[in-house]
Amino acid sequence: MANNYVSSVLKLQLLLLQLVYLSQQYVDSVSIVNFLPGFEGPLPFELETGYIGVGDEEEVQLFYYFIKSERNPEEDPLLLWLSGGPGCSSITGLLFENGPLAMKLDVYNGTLPSLVSTTYSWTKTSSIIFLDQPVGTGFSYSKTQQLTKPSDSGEAKRIHEFLQKWLGKHQEFSSNPFYVGGDSYSGLVVPATVHEISKGNYECCNPPINLQGYVLGNPLTEYAIDVNYRIPFAHGMALISDELYESLKRICKGEYTHVDQRNTECFKVVEEFNKCTNRVCQQLILYPVCETETPNCYIYRYLLATYWANDKTVRKALQINKESIGEWVRCYYGIPYNNDIRSSIPYHMNNGINGYRSLIYSGDHDFEVPFIGTQAWIRSLNYSVIDDWRPWMIKDQIGGYTRTYANKMTFATIKASLLLFFFSNTFTAGGGHTAEFKPEETSIMVQRWINGQPL
Repeated sequence: MANNYVSSVLKLQLLLLQLVYLSQQYVDSVSIVNFLPGFEGPLPFELETGYIGVGDEEEVQLFYYFIKSERNPEEDPLLLWLSGGPGCSSITGLLFENGPLAMKLDVYNGTLPSLVSTTYSWTKTSSIIFLDQPVGTGFSYSKTQQLTKPSDSGEAKRIHEFLQKWLGKHQEFSSNPFYVGGDSYSGLVVPATVHEISKGNYECCNPPINLQGYVLGNPLTEYAIDVNYRIPFAHGMALISDELYESLKRICKGEYTHVDQRNTECFKVVEEFNKCTNRVCQQLILYPVCETETPNCYIYRYLLATYWANDKTVRKALQINKESIGEWVRCYYGIPYNNDIRSSIPYHMNNGINGYRSLIYSGDHDFEVPFIGTQAWIRSLNYSVIDDWRPWMIKDQIGGYTRTYANKMTFATIKASLLLFFFSNTFTAGGGHTAEFKPEETSIMVQRWINGQPL
């Protein structure tokens, strides 16, 4: 009898030790950040960083930044933001697109680059999780070398698993309206992720996620559509002549990506097209093509972010695991990856049938994913129009144009405006490939949409 008692006590002690260990693991993997190197004073918002393990034996450790809404986090929407690439760190969103901090654009002098507050952060009215995915992106890493190559469809499943575990540890947000957002390459992953979450909500063993919809900026949707529409976009923007455009249409018959090898004339006119446009900045045609090292170049901020994220004091403040990658890069374009979703159009159709809201927006001077290509695949959904094409306004200025469809889909453009070249954080740019080119206008548009207001 005494031996059974001792055995029971030992088992209880072992169980308590395991619980303490698991609890300590969670404490060690999550950090509340009150100060960030490069930012003067305490952060004026609540920032949490951490890792969530996903996959078999949680071999994939996904790193995230979580910022609570600055208005009413108990009730405001919760948004998961995915950067494109694939392989672009979520710092891209946090520091350049829709977060509460930005790089101070000083000429680099060897010291730690500085951060400044923004006025256009989406966290004014929403809580945001900025996620580094797929594995190998930003500070996310794998605990083993024997890992299946990530893919579009696989990432949708991993992101869903991440969300279930994150919400399990943050149950106070489980009832908040939830949205998935992203831009560029995320146009393939976000709709699939919405589908995975929706499917998971109907399974018996998973607590439902309060999914309401999704937001996509200049989304890659189907490569052939997006790239083929660069030709008419270039013509509309006077980048190519009327004669070359007519030749392209006549000879290539609308197909410029998968050209028949026997159609040598098409290859010739496509080459003429490339000669006219290869010095155009694809992400925003109003910008000159420039080098990172040039301080007045818009991508100079990316160089500053690289110096900042690789600083030891920054990594310590963010509580980056030592097992993480050695050198941080903003976009790891050589990441091993299987592009297995050729078109996200079927996911959009399915998500619309299931009643989820969607906002699809395009900078109207983006050459990489032109807005007319986005309009073309939206037309293919055959949704009826319930609010026809009209300008949406910011005070007395046109912010862009919008149209609302049945199945709760809204399309909007971000209009180009005056481009001023001076070295500060406050210059005005045109509507480009991501929200960073028109952050204030994009913020106003998204806040209206997410609050259920007309744009």
